[in-house]
Amino acid sequence: MAAITRLPLHHHCHAFPIIGPSLPLSKRPIPPSFFRNFYATPLRKFSLTPLFCSVPDQSLQSSSEAGSRSIVGDLLDYLNESWTQFHATAEAKRQLIAAGFQLLNENEEWDLRPGGRYLFTRNMSSLVAFAIGEKYSVGNGFHVIAAHTDSPCLKLKPKSAASKSGFLMVNVQTYGSGLWHTWFDRDLSVAGRVIVKASDGSFLHKLVKVKRPLLRVPTLAIHLDRTVNKDGFKPNLETHLIPLLAIKLEESSSEVKEKSAPLSSRAAHHPLLMQVLSDELRCGIDDIMSIELNVCDTQPSCLGGGNDEFIFSGRLDNLASSYCALRALIDSCQSTGDLSSEHAIRMVALFDNEEVGSDSVQGAGAPTMFQAMSRIVSCLVHEYVGEGAFERAIHQSFLVSADMAHGVHPNFMDKYEEHHRPELQKGLVIKHNANQRYATSGITAFLFKEVGRIHNLPTQEFVVRNDMGCGSTIGPILASGVGIRTVDCGIAQLSMHSVREICGKEDIDIAYKHFKAFYQTFSSVDRKLNVD
Repeated sequence: MAAITRLPLHHHCHAFPIIGPSLPLSKRPIPPSFFRNFYATPLRKFSLTPLFCSVPDQSLQSSSEAGSRSIVGDLLDYLNESWTQFHATAEAKRQLIAAGFQLLNENEEWDLRPGGRYLFTRNMSSLVAFAIGEKYSVGNGFHVIAAHTDSPCLKLKPKSAASKSGFLMVNVQTYGSGLWHTWFDRDLSVAGRVIVKASDGSFLHKLVKVKRPLLRVPTLAIHLDRTVNKDGFKPNLETHLIPLLAIKLEESSSEVKEKSAPLSSRAAHHPLLMQVLSDELRCGIDDIMSIELNVCDTQPSCLGGGNDEFIFSGRLDNLASSYCALRALIDSCQSTGDLSSEHAIRMVALFDNEEVGSDSVQGAGAPTMFQAMSRIVSCLVHEYVGEGAFERAIHQSFLVSADMAHGVHPNFMDKYEEHHRPELQKGLVIKHNANQRYATSGITAFLFKEVGRIHNLPTQEFVVRNDMGCGSTIGPILASGVGIRTVDCGIAQLSMHSVREICGKEDIDIAYKHFKAFYQTFSSVDRKLNVD
């Protein structure tokens, strides 16, 4: 969720090493290849066994329905894999293709058929996937769940190399409205994408993730800031939020001479950092042509709490919503016959840059979804000669804007409207705002709640206090840009926009079931109500 206001392939990837416990101290340096070869572990695929989770598999089963499979373990895997918006999109793409979805390219002609399942990516940070009902006819609508792949974080500046007081440091810029004080004293690293030059002179788009702690932003000792607990911790984001990379070594005369030469693009970053990246990518430093990196917290996502009822993780906002939507689409049309009686088109849209206003080619402010819908309808009209096929399809469509919601904080209850205090483990939160910061209307809220009622799934309501500003989502952007009926909802959480957030384990399964029920039953619910 945006904090306060909205501001005016081929994919190459391979498994990276998981760094284990620290090794005994030695006078001899340990080469990076030791870690790469000894600790290399392949990515897990659709497994219930949670990564870095302290509970047995059976504890991840939802108690709401006997025999119902929980997706919490798979969500933990997804979170641990998806350090950046690029990794989140790549992993979503991998799971869709594994489930039988066909990869499309926006630059090529599409050949679509009723009963088909398809996806495409844009910028490898946004994704649209859809399944066409076998009974689709021209003018039928789209049933969409939209979320976003980005989260507040620190990003490396184009020239990140800095040195101060004998330290090698990495210049960063803030992305989104993060709780930046939570990034201090954390074990941090880098992840993102790079452009690598291949041996044949072509360029490859690759993802990279350095899993070992690489960076740290240390706080100032209280002995040197005696009033911090009384006056509050108020760091200057330009001068105090600069991660340490290493101790600066004494330079040889040849290194000094090299620095006096004209700077190359790679000299904008510390050679040590570039060496780390080249080791991860298994390429030469000179082959790395461009980098786009986020600073990431290395602590794995896991279950927590006295009864393992919480999920502790970074990037819950909004990868939890993204994954629930993704799995709902996959599981709602994975078996033969799942689309046999469907008249609509089921769709998931995952966008980038929501945290900074969505105004980008890969954000919800771009016409990505609108263009995809238009192309889909055009592919399916065939011999149809009537008018307004696309316009009628939009009118019959419905969008669920899924973005995390504010759960009531027991230590700050006065920050919430008295009668709208969503609780963890109590179901999806429907968001309302009279000033259209959320796109929910009385009609769209009713229809979405009716889907939940039919399947015995609870919902809650949220309204911000009149004396506080209201955040926003991609809901109003898509509702106004596409002209589609929209409801804003989300999973209740605490610590939103912290480097480490909290949500309820049961809410993940409830959201998944609600989204899956939306795909499977919304058509029958919608036809019972006529407004215009």
